[in-house]
Amino acid sequence: MRQFEAAVAAMVLCVAAPAFAADQPSTPPAVTASAPDLSWQDRLERHTGVVDLPQAKARLNLGTDYYYLDAAASRRVLVEGWGNPPDAADGVLGMIFPARFKPLDGPSWGAVISYQDSGYVADKDARDTDYDKLLDDLRKSEPEQNAEREKAGYASLHLVGWAERPTYDAARHVVIWARELKAGNASVDTLNYDIRLLGRKGVLSLNVISSINDLPEVRAAAGHIADQAAFVPGQTYADFHKGQDKMAEYGVAGLIAAGVGAAAAKKLGLLAILAIFLKKGAVLLVAAFGAVAAWFRRTFLGQKDVAAKASKPPSGPDLIS
Repeated sequence: MRQFEAAVAAMVLCVAAPAFAADQPSTPPAVTASAPDLSWQDRLERHTGVVDLPQAKARLNLGTDYYYLDAAASRRVLVEGWGNPPDAADGVLGMIFPARFKPLDGPSWGAVISYQDSGYVADKDARDTDYDKLLDDLRKSEPEQNAEREKAGYASLHLVGWAERPTYDAARHVVIWARELKAGNASVDTLNYDIRLLGRKGVLSLNVISSINDLPEVRAAAGHIADQAAFVPGQTYADFHKGQDKMAEYGVAGLIAAGVGAAAAKKLGLLAILAIFLKKGAVLLVAAFGAVAAWFRRTFLGQKDVAAKASKPPSGPDLIS
């Protein structure tokens, strides 16, 4: 199954997390058309061990189980590899991947790293917030957000619920939450896993988007990464100077609301993995790769349907970003 996903992912320039229906072949038939050249991913410089993030005044200790790609390499993955518009990579400091995978391997996932210099986020409201009510309030904005997404040609998004309820570790000043989302008519829901590390002057963000089926693996990886991420001395949460340092305009509850709300809906396009969520009989047409579309027609519709539809013009791209 994973080999099939990887082959498809390479052709449509995005990463697939979910498995296809059980009656799909485990390996694709021979593809006569030349697939996109993704060999450049082998030349990306991987960084392991201690990684400095000077823009955030933070560092990561990844060991050897994960590797880091810098901002330039991450931009190439996000834009060339996963088919996102260039501005989707703006502000991305880098990405973290499991060491056993290349960035574009089918079962791979990546954590996008960014930093918000919002100021010191007070944590007094962390334990008193009703997160179920927050979830209900955030769902009220879905119609407006989905109208904008559909107008732009993207699938609608529905917040199914918490895949992991928000938690705040007051000792480490780490906020973690995970959402389960449904994109359009996708048969497999999406996992959006967020880690926020609070610092003296802002928030370090690590965001993973994958299949909901990958929750156990992503949770374990996120816990490890969160344990090994830290602000440098002088920039930690405990280093805050009241009256001297900037205060954020929101607390922990507001941080979560902003992450789960409109800003997060926009960021879902950062990893265009949802484009691979196909049902049997669906056809994915990518404008720049007509031969690939033909392969999908042969695979999912069959030769008779291809012949019947040959005289019809193809539809436009069906990519979610």
